[in-house]
Amino acid sequence: MSVELEGGCSCKHVRYRLTSLPMFVHCCHCRDCQRETGSAFVLNALIERDRIALLKAEPVVVTLPTGSGLPHDVYRCPNCQIALWSDYGRRGILSFLRVGTLDNPDVLVPDVHIYTRSKVPWLELPANVPAFEEYYDLKELWPAASLARRDALLKTE
Repeated sequence: MSVELEGGCSCKHVRYRLTSLPMFVHCCHCRDCQRETGSAFVLNALIERDRIALLKAEPVVVTLPTGSGLPHDVYRCPNCQIALWSDYGRRGILSFLRVGTLDNPDVLVPDVHIYTRSKVPWLELPANVPAFEEYYDLKELWPAASLARRDALLKTE
């Protein structure tokens, strides 16, 4: 990895380092993400949980309700409550890291825009990034190396 990716919460109680680049970066425009972040969308970097190395303090888990009924565990700083990453479905192996918690969030750009059916109307999406009203077929968009990492990860479930 040519860029060191470290991040943490606002109060610096929880700090982490990514030990590899993420597999893929989602820009999600769903209503749940809008509500949970208080923003128009969220940037999530999909990465194996064991590739997030904690440097300082453990986050706490807060479980949020979802439309699917599956648990949505959000890992937050116990002090400032900043959301650092999520685990959808409580798998324990795949994390959706909040790109905005990186010290240098500019290095990770969206690979795809999802759930654009609920995108705020004033936001114009870039023409060069795929966008979907709902979800998409991973095999069509993800690089081969990222698909291989995901397949290896899912075999451990």
